[in-house]
Amino acid sequence: MSNGELHIGVYVDAENIRYNGGYAMRYDVLRRFAGREDEARLLRLNTYMAVDDERMKRDREYREPIRGYQQAVRDLGWKIIEKPVRWFVDEEGNTMSKANADLDLAVDVMLQSERLDQVLLVTGDGDFLQVVRALQNKGCRVEVLAFRNVSRELQHEADAFYSGYLVPGLIPSRGDGRVPWGELGSRVRGICSRWEADRGFGFIRFLTAISAHLWVTDTRQEDSPYASAFVHISDLPRELDPDDLPSRDIILEFDLESSETEKGGFIARRCTVVNRYDGRTGGLSKGVDPSLEGEREARETIAESS
Repeated sequence: MSNGELHIGVYVDAENIRYNGGYAMRYDVLRRFAGREDEARLLRLNTYMAVDDERMKRDREYREPIRGYQQAVRDLGWKIIEKPVRWFVDEEGNTMSKANADLDLAVDVMLQSERLDQVLLVTGDGDFLQVVRALQNKGCRVEVLAFRNVSRELQHEADAFYSGYLVPGLIPSRGDGRVPWGELGSRVRGICSRWEADRGFGFIRFLTAISAHLWVTDTRQEDSPYASAFVHISDLPRELDPDDLPSRDIILEFDLESSETEKGGFIARRCTVVNRYDGRTGGLSKGVDPSLEGEREARETIAESS
């Protein structure tokens, strides 16, 4: 650490994130989240993306959107490390593709960590477990951010694990998105932090804004970036067993409405379960992933902002 600055490096396993809930992840929002601490300096912003070189040469409709998107991400200050897609035929004769960036990312983060105080790994891949331990043994604080299919061991080994679903604006919510996250009428995500089983209601805590005070989870504290919404059992999905609540492992998405009984209070309506980190499936919503629905919008927003 130099002159009180917190030197941070961010490393994105883009293919892992793309296939596991973060297809429309906003790199501008991710950068703000990584640099949320006071006196933070982002020394490294690396993202490892797969590219089919052969298709790039012959397919203009494939090449131009990728190049435009990559340039928009670069304009946000990110270094893109391309990983060529490799094609192979399996034992059953099926043509498969693979673009594994694990080794490149691991080598880069270990070499570059000499000048870093904190590393944010954006991946859910358990293969990085030893990398996390090695970085910690060198004195680095290691945080992990991911969406679905996250290694349980990776979550526990990291100094902090953040669900990307809970970061405001990082990926789209279901719906039109015209109301900003956290405002009345918006659709947000949170976790049930309290449940009164005998009375059939509880409270969902959600992050209102990216903040350096993520550790202040008590919503009664003035510097807490969180708020709570009352939820009645009737607004929970039928498939969700209330006995599973409260839980930090169940990510709920809901419409934010005003309370009729508490001034300035919130009520969570029409809840769905977008992910569970406990390995269970009870209550998980069916249908299209909201990140897939918002991919084009997210890419266009990134391009416009740059």
